[in-house]
Amino acid sequence: MPEARAGAAATPAQSSKDNKGDQGTRSPDAGSGAAARPRRRQARGEARIAQLLEAAAGVFCSSGYNGASTNAIAREAGVSPGTLYQFFPNKEAIAIELGEQLMHRWRETYGAAFVVSHIELPLDRMLDTVLDPLIAFNCENPAFAVLTHGSEIPGVITREHDILHASMLTRTEQLLGAYLPELPADQVARTAAMAFVLFKAGLDLVMEHEGEEREAYIRELKSVMHRYLEPLVCDTPDGVTPARINTP
Repeated sequence: MPEARAGAAATPAQSSKDNKGDQGTRSPDAGSGAAARPRRRQARGEARIAQLLEAAAGVFCSSGYNGASTNAIAREAGVSPGTLYQFFPNKEAIAIELGEQLMHRWRETYGAAFVVSHIELPLDRMLDTVLDPLIAFNCENPAFAVLTHGSEIPGVITREHDILHASMLTRTEQLLGAYLPELPADQVARTAAMAFVLFKAGLDLVMEHEGEEREAYIRELKSVMHRYLEPLVCDTPDGVTPARINTP
């Protein structure tokens, strides 16, 4: 997504609006544009960007997107606001680039979870194999939830998340259709949609807790999913071999 890259530094008015009253001084070269920033392609520049994005993830989680500011992100990263503006013109640009990275990793995560070979597993093991990496990703990257919910989130992130949402629902439907080949197509679609919503609701509870309580909610989530799907598996005629699917 080209919007994720910092093309040119923000104007002083943009900076003031973005920081919501925080006082920060713009670097003298912050307005020189993308052509003046070959350093972004250097190892040191990439390391600085990674440092700023990591700090931004922490600030977004603690303050929310609306409550975050470039000054707070700079403080969290241990750099001056001027240094931040050498790489990002405003908070929105930071959020877009962080969101782009997280959604790329999320796409890889669910792509590895929804694979053909999993349809040959018993239901409980299939749920473990599919759900564990999805849950782990969200627990390890809480900023992902912050940047994919809320009307104030930059539109480019929302659009990309909607595409991922539709893709995941399709993959869920494909997996269930292969696991339960005797189920009519319309019932597979409804079952996939319901299972998807159950997972999202349970994940919200998982994310609200930590430690042993979080583990307990993960077990509850898997139990709910298993109890919902098990009757469909038991109703499948004996001797039916799950069909294979070809997913991208």
